Amino acid sequence: QVQLVESGGGLVLAGGSLRLSCAASGRTFSTYHMGWFRQAPGKEREFVATIVRYGSGTSYLDSVKGRFTVSRDNAKNTVYLQMNNLKPEDTAVYYCAAAPGYSAALSVASYNLWGQGTQVTVSS
Repeated sequence: QVQLVESGGGLVLAGGSLRLSCAASGRTFSTYHMGWFRQAPGKEREFVATIVRYGSGTSYLDSVKGRFTVSRDNAKNTVYLQMNNLKPEDTAVYYCAAAPGYSAALSVASYNLWGQGTQVTVSS
């Protein structure tokens, strides 16, 4: 079973960039869909991006399209979220999550394995 640890969060100015990493342990990482979610104080957790098993497809929240890129390196058991042109409204705790490859990658209910989260703060 895969375990997930996020890193790369921090404080940046609006317009800046960060790259989040999610390191996975386990023997079957490449068979999992991998997703990024975020939660701001007082708000519901929301889907940000996903990359399907093996990396053959991606999907994004409309508000981050063109700014964020999700990728994975199956040889390193790592998924990334490159975040460019960050905005204050991107401020949140970002979570990495995994869904079994037989499940629907675009359904939040599919994600049953979660990392601890990493804080991203964007100041204006």
